[in-house]
Amino acid sequence: MTDKLKVVLVDDQSLCRRGLSELLSNCYGFSVLGATASIDELRLLLDQKPDLLIVDLRMKPLDGISLLEQLRSEGYLTPAVMLTMSDSEADLAKAIRAGVRGYLLKDMAPEEVVDAIRRVAAGELVVAPTMTIKMIDLLRGDQPDQEPKSSLKLLTEREREILQLLARGESNKAIAQTLSISYDTVKQHVRHILNKLNLSSRVKAAVLFAKEQGHDNDDAPSC
Repeated sequence: MTDKLKVVLVDDQSLCRRGLSELLSNCYGFSVLGATASIDELRLLLDQKPDLLIVDLRMKPLDGISLLEQLRSEGYLTPAVMLTMSDSEADLAKAIRAGVRGYLLKDMAPEEVVDAIRRVAAGELVVAPTMTIKMIDLLRGDQPDQEPKSSLKLLTEREREILQLLARGESNKAIAQTLSISYDTVKQHVRHILNKLNLSSRVKAAVLFAKEQGHDNDDAPSC
């Protein structure tokens, strides 16, 4: 039997804690160890060795990023996902620099949140679909162009079509609707794209596509 993904929720709003806890507890493969707004209680929960922290950004007295930085300084290295209402590129950049594995928005569909958390647990860097373009801008500014442009030639026409939609920030559900194919078919295509390009996340694939478009048309606007 596969071990369940053990998560701890950190949010200063009790309604949000309760809602997310119920959502994950009712999903196969999750075990919610606890939900808290207290750093003292959080330390006790961390002693249970969770697989993932899900942390709100806007909290008092410590915001999510400051909280993670304090935990890191104390030796707690549990991977973290930021779940927030903020779609600010500056907040996204701060969260990535703080080492979060995911940046999700509270207005995402519940099934998208669950899917994103599972992907983070599997080793992906995941951002909310509407934050993809902002993430691309950050990565394009921070990383050298090392990926060979020709690698995209490995993709089929359908895979390139899906990759283009990913680069626009479309979710799997939206892509399925746009192309009139099933959600599971989109997920399968995305897996094939990542395997062919030898990339670990859809964000990196979107960045690669954006770089290729920039090479093909130097006058094209930035994604």
